[in-house]
Amino acid sequence: MVQAQPQPKSEQIIQFHHPEQYRTSEWYTGDGTIAASGDGRSFKVTASYTLEAEVKLVRGVFDPSNLTLAEIYSRRGRCVAIVDQTVTELYGAEIRNYFQTYEIPLELLSCRAWESDKTPETVHKLLHFLGKDGCDVSRNEPVLVVGGGVLTDVAGLACSLQHRRTPYIMVGTTVVAAIDAGPSPRTCTNGAQFKNSIGAYHPPVLTLVDRHFFRTLPLGHIRNGMAEIIKMAVTDDPILFELMEKYGASLLETHFATVNADEQLEAIADEIIYRALFSYMKHEGTNMFETYQDRPHAYGHTWSPRFEPAAKLLHGHAVSIGMAFGASLAVEMGWLETSDRDRIIALCRSLGLAVYHPILEDIELMLSGQKNMRRKRGEGGLWAPLPTGIGSCDYAQEVSSGILQAAVNTHKEYCLTLPDAGQGEQMYLSDLGLA
Repeated sequence: MVQAQPQPKSEQIIQFHHPEQYRTSEWYTGDGTIAASGDGRSFKVTASYTLEAEVKLVRGVFDPSNLTLAEIYSRRGRCVAIVDQTVTELYGAEIRNYFQTYEIPLELLSCRAWESDKTPETVHKLLHFLGKDGCDVSRNEPVLVVGGGVLTDVAGLACSLQHRRTPYIMVGTTVVAAIDAGPSPRTCTNGAQFKNSIGAYHPPVLTLVDRHFFRTLPLGHIRNGMAEIIKMAVTDDPILFELMEKYGASLLETHFATVNADEQLEAIADEIIYRALFSYMKHEGTNMFETYQDRPHAYGHTWSPRFEPAAKLLHGHAVSIGMAFGASLAVEMGWLETSDRDRIIALCRSLGLAVYHPILEDIELMLSGQKNMRRKRGEGGLWAPLPTGIGSCDYAQEVSSGILQAAVNTHKEYCLTLPDAGQGEQMYLSDLGLA
């Protein structure tokens, strides 16, 4: 007698529409599709997560006539804020007055945010403030973060961990935070030997860029942030590069047209900030979770995460050294004309940014940095962005030790012809009292 065999069941596709009323946050949505196998043994999951984020250029963010933050926090009944310690000293009264004007209770934590504070311990401290022992922030309550690049990184990471994903609003008070770290999805702390190696992708839901904070920044911090503008100019926007060649020194001197500047320079400052953000967001916003490695905004950031902490350099100077060396490497590889390399180095130097440091000659350290970066970028390649002209770039999948050594040699040879061998002004953390 032949027994009937059970017929294999077909794959079952499962989708579910979740009603709007059950959303956990107004900025996040998600969906998924489940394919249940016909053998009753497995599931295949495809899921997506969508966020809405916004970047705005504003003036007087804490001026009571500016309703942007009041409209967000008045309906929530309070504002929980993490504010850089120096910003608290300079603008704390202004911030408190703003929320008092609108009768919005403010719970403010002042936090020192030096490079040496970019640690898991600082993140734990912020989580204590946000959690049950502190303000007990809700999952849909945006935390207000006010400060520079370091605070952006550690406070953003704390928000990513609080309830696994708590939104935050970023007010960048430095050039770096305004046009680069502020709207960035990369939240992080430093690892033992590699910068920014621990973190999560968690962009702010709103980034407010107000260059009037720059009026109280020391020149060294202005210069530091300009390196991030140059990287976008070199890799993506030749007009931005020309504007920086023409007006960069004036913008440095006037703190981005906030001190002793005329209306024309103010307009130029706004245009440069917008163009830098445009180039940055064009590549960052379309690749928010780094699922692809064609990232021009990583120019100057391939070897510097290894040598920056080792030499105790200020980030902007480490990036400018990385960009200048990258330009020499691109010449060595036949990707870039020597005249364009010279323009890149000349622009950095016109702003007092470093283009050389003897630590580049430590080839073992450079190769270890390259190895670290290759692992970080997924082992599919190094994918180092290198310029192919002013306003364009390509990605080096591999850089052999021989080419690396040759590029270091030629870069050193060129920089030794410069009056100060390519050093920058206030290039070390200690120069700005940050170490």
